[in-house]
Amino acid sequence: MSDLRLDELKSNAKVYFVGIGGISMSGLALLTKGYGFTVGGSDNHPSERTQMLAQSGITIYNSQEAKNIDEFEPDYIVKTAAILPHNKELARALEKGLTVFDRSEFLGIMTNTYKNVINISGTHGKTTTTSMTSMMLIEAGLDPTIHLGAPFDGIGGSVKMGGNRDLLVSEACEFKRSFLEFRSTTAAITNIDHDHVDCYPTLEDVIDVFAKFIDKVDDGGYLVVTGSDRNIKESIARAKKNIKVITCAADGSDADFKAQNIKYNDGLPAFDLVASGQKIGRVQLRVPGAHNISNALIASACAYLNGASAEAIIKALNEFGGADGRFTIKGTYKGCEVVVDYAHHPTAARVTIDAAMHMPHNNLLVVFQPLTFNRVDALFEEYVTSLLPCKKILFSEIFTDREVIHEGMVSSRNIADEINKRGGNAEFYADKEVLKRRIDELINPGDMILILGPEDIRELGNELCPGKE
Repeated sequence: MSDLRLDELKSNAKVYFVGIGGISMSGLALLTKGYGFTVGGSDNHPSERTQMLAQSGITIYNSQEAKNIDEFEPDYIVKTAAILPHNKELARALEKGLTVFDRSEFLGIMTNTYKNVINISGTHGKTTTTSMTSMMLIEAGLDPTIHLGAPFDGIGGSVKMGGNRDLLVSEACEFKRSFLEFRSTTAAITNIDHDHVDCYPTLEDVIDVFAKFIDKVDDGGYLVVTGSDRNIKESIARAKKNIKVITCAADGSDADFKAQNIKYNDGLPAFDLVASGQKIGRVQLRVPGAHNISNALIASACAYLNGASAEAIIKALNEFGGADGRFTIKGTYKGCEVVVDYAHHPTAARVTIDAAMHMPHNNLLVVFQPLTFNRVDALFEEYVTSLLPCKKILFSEIFTDREVIHEGMVSSRNIADEINKRGGNAEFYADKEVLKRRIDELINPGDMILILGPEDIRELGNELCPGKE
């Protein structure tokens, strides 16, 4: 973790992002431009996102060649974790003796630049909780800078540049220990589960890294947590720093922020928001599921500790419609409601399916694509038990963008076969066109189609409901 700040970089510097098309990198590029730097970058996969960056005044190269570095003449390089040492742009930058930052290092420099920094971490729910917190802070007139891991209509994208450097709110992901680069004055942990198995072979490793994250919080700062999560409690116990802990819970415990008198209206939770024993308002969420009550409590605590009023918190929660790809209703297809969600981990899939079950519908058809072969291999039993209760589930093959595929690797077909052995009803389709035809055979008006997994399978929602992006 560096102590470097953005205002300590070279004046009028040129910053070049290698792999600029990713959601986090593109957001960082936009924020960097907002600070007054000249920004450029490259991506081998042109997209609507790179086109948007070009329209914003950022120089975009649609390939990664050494000549791009020669032409742009950057002072600093920011690269994604996926960039390998033999990358031509990276090699040329090192030849020239340029300073190279990993994405997480550069975001860490950004966190050092702000007086107050809210970093929201956790295995599940980071994007939703950060989006909720952002809405509250905006509603309170606090003008935060915002960095999200998905587009959010509430800010018109994945980032928002604040008018000052008083307050930053950002997602803090544990993948490859990146969040250990970030400084926090308020840190939040939504939950701790075994994930990113390529970085963390065991749950114990995950608990350990979250303890290190806690130790990165400024002296006098806050840690906001889900009070009922046993793994979080263990991380706190392992942390070396004695920090003020704010607990959140949706039960009758003695938590600092609580949800009481919980009711569901057509699957959407309503509850009394209670802070330090005082009811501060009644909330009617527009996003389903008990997990979103927990997300709302964490967000409320983070916003309240950083100056948001009770009125702003309640208004933001009542208006919050969800971040992109988080229980996003795409429209209707042949009389069926189509919903997409990023839930690719077995725990996330289970709670999202449960949320869908409480929404109005006749039959629920689940379409599922796991993310990364190593995750499925390590959590195979969890996938089977989480998805077994589905009345009907169609699998697409595992998606990966960072693994070498070889013969004999685990497949989604294996999950489907094991579910069927245990009395479930699962089917596997390697071809997405065949999968789409099977959907047509199974659905009837009034049903719900729930598409779960990475963007590769969520794109099916756009195909079923064109023009609804």
